[in-house]
Amino acid sequence: MTVFFAAIAAFVSIALGAFGAHGLEGKVDAKALAWWDTATFYLLTHAVAALAIGLSGKGGLYQAGALISLGGAALFATTLYAMAIGAPRWLGAVTPIGGLGMLAGWALVAFAVFQSR
Repeated sequence: MTVFFAAIAAFVSIALGAFGAHGLEGKVDAKALAWWDTATFYLLTHAVAALAIGLSGKGGLYQAGALISLGGAALFATTLYAMAIGAPRWLGAVTPIGGLGMLAGWALVAFAVFQSR
């Protein structure tokens, strides 16, 4: 399932990145475009990393960590995308929860590496 979710996240991040570059230009301010770019960057990089772990053949904590990190990236990105197109700014208080998810996921992957040695 990690590979499936990673592929979906990569697809979505590329599609939304293209939309931001071409569909939002001149429609939102520079701060909103920066949020959009940050969301796209984090979602895509975490999708690629989760894809690599998913294809590695390692299971257990590796897969769990990749999925938690990818979920955190999705939450992080979603709140930024939403605020960029006019959602309430209080969503910015949710964004760090996604960041914590990314950190927790990669900490779990690191623990899995440590545990396997």
